[in-house]
Amino acid sequence: MRVVAFYLLLAGLMALTFWRGRSDERIAAGVCVGGTLLTVLVGNRLAVHHSYFDVAAFVVDMGVLAAFLAIALRSTRFWPLWVAGLQLTTTSVHLLMLLSPQLPGGIFGAALAFWSYPILLLIGIGAWRTPLIEQWRAASDIASRRPIT
Repeated sequence: MRVVAFYLLLAGLMALTFWRGRSDERIAAGVCVGGTLLTVLVGNRLAVHHSYFDVAAFVVDMGVLAAFLAIALRSTRFWPLWVAGLQLTTTSVHLLMLLSPQLPGGIFGAALAFWSYPILLLIGIGAWRTPLIEQWRAASDIASRRPIT
């Protein structure tokens, strides 16, 4: 059920980014879709229970982290920094698995899956607020700019 909810949230995010987002939001949503598909394609069936370090999943998460960092470095918005930070947390869980293999695998699985939901939420909020930010920035007179709510 959790996987179905994630896929529905991911599809909703794609729709939202194409409706209200601009290039940063669309690229970030595409990275999420690509990372999800690659994880499913390269996922080791034995690592499903997160009982050991999965190199393929680690490489995919490192690629996603690199893409989010690239977006954060070129963006004028703040949400990409949060997304990159949360992805760094996800990627560090892989290293913890390597350093502490005696811990129960469910802990690692929960930590890996947990941060994907806030990442999607942050990209969605960024996409939703993009037209508001653009309208605010386009105001000719600084005094006429009202706070963005």
